[in-house]
Amino acid sequence: MDRFQSMQVFAKVVELNSFAKAADALRLPRSTVSIIVGKLEAYLRIRLMQRTTRRLSLTPEGADYYRDCIRILSEIDEAEDLFSSAPNRPRGRLRLQMPTTLGRLVVVPRLDDFYKQFPDMALVIGLDDGQPHPTHESVECSIRFEEPDEGNSVSRRLGDVPLLTACSPDYLRRYGEPQRVEDLQQHRSVQCFSRRSKKVTNFMFDIDGDSVEVGMSATLAISDEEACGMCSARGAGLVQAPRFVLAQYMESGELVEVLSKWRPRPIPAIAVYPRNRHVSLRARVFVEWLAGLFEDCPLLSSDLNTKDQPSTGNRVNPGVTSGRLMACG
Repeated sequence: MDRFQSMQVFAKVVELNSFAKAADALRLPRSTVSIIVGKLEAYLRIRLMQRTTRRLSLTPEGADYYRDCIRILSEIDEAEDLFSSAPNRPRGRLRLQMPTTLGRLVVVPRLDDFYKQFPDMALVIGLDDGQPHPTHESVECSIRFEEPDEGNSVSRRLGDVPLLTACSPDYLRRYGEPQRVEDLQQHRSVQCFSRRSKKVTNFMFDIDGDSVEVGMSATLAISDEEACGMCSARGAGLVQAPRFVLAQYMESGELVEVLSKWRPRPIPAIAVYPRNRHVSLRARVFVEWLAGLFEDCPLLSSDLNTKDQPSTGNRVNPGVTSGRLMACG
């Protein structure tokens, strides 16, 4: 039995969640793929997968073995890169995970710039705000909007993501503008809830140097920040979200900022690597590119250009930031 080929075949079956798709991708007969995985299970004396007519699922032992397979195959790829004809030019596949809104609104629209610099790389990007699936152990780098709390990873800070509190002009006409944080108890809100914890994310404000959490009764709770911004722009209530999520509505005038005197502290953006795995050249160059994006993109800058904002009142004049907010480079 060729153990290296067996690991490649097994990893591809898990990645594509299909024996047939794995066979097509590897250009092998479908029966051969099934035989290879069966022989691997017999060699290891464990069941790696539960197979039904409709789906495949990893056993706990299979999930552990898959994680090790991906690590080993990634290190082999990295070793080959080091001895290729262009050792400083990364190539191969990089698996990433990042928040849905960051990927969809900021990173994915800029990938053409990345590929101009690194044409030999292939990216597999998971846009996911929830708890990683066991097969996501194959991810070489994940981007998070919080400090990692597990002890089996290392991280690099990419930058800080500004948060804004906003609502629609129509909402202000109907309910008035909150002048103090205490006024929020009389207002409606659209809040995001975590798919991981199932808890609604309360609003945060920086009051006299302290970060204060303010609980509100959510008129509407959605597990997607972009959808929260859309509903707020249509008058459903106050919303608090990263500036890059609300930028299109701020530019058009569909949302205006409120309570800017007590803007919440920016949230950290962190690149996280598994501690027990070698950090590949592919992961390093992507994180360096992403760090540059955080530095250059106005949407991700911690500088809110307050000097350009109106000197009185709490609202952002959408015309002031038009063009600057929507451009990242």
